Amino acid sequence: MRLLLDTHAFLWAAAEPERLSSTSRNAIADPDNEIFISAAVSWEITIKHALGKLTLPLEPAIYVPARVTSLGFRTLPITLEHTLAVGGLPTHHNDPFDRVMIAQAQVENLTFVTNDAVTGRYSVKVLSA
Repeated sequence: MRLLLDTHAFLWAAAEPERLSSTSRNAIADPDNEIFISAAVSWEITIKHALGKLTLPLEPAIYVPARVTSLGFRTLPITLEHTLAVGGLPTHHNDPFDRVMIAQAQVENLTFVTNDAVTGRYSVKVLSA
């Protein structure tokens, strides 16, 4: 399985894996699965940290890459194809980070790991975080 973690799913996997559902925790831990972290995750984390809405043990520029590497996750850049696919999404969701990750999941045929109920209204495979 190929999984794309939403921002909260990444943060939970990185620091509080017990917050993840047993299904998603097992899927993330399965060495046969590929786990992807979108560039949108680091972007959202950086913004929330700068606004004081997210506390991390280290600056995002150190924390995010270190956790991605230590957990064996792969990074997923945001491409022109991804951003153009956002334009074809219904407007169920106003969060630009979620919208680009939903588009990435569609374009790259990934299962999106999230607890965001609105995501289920899109044509994307979802695994509850």
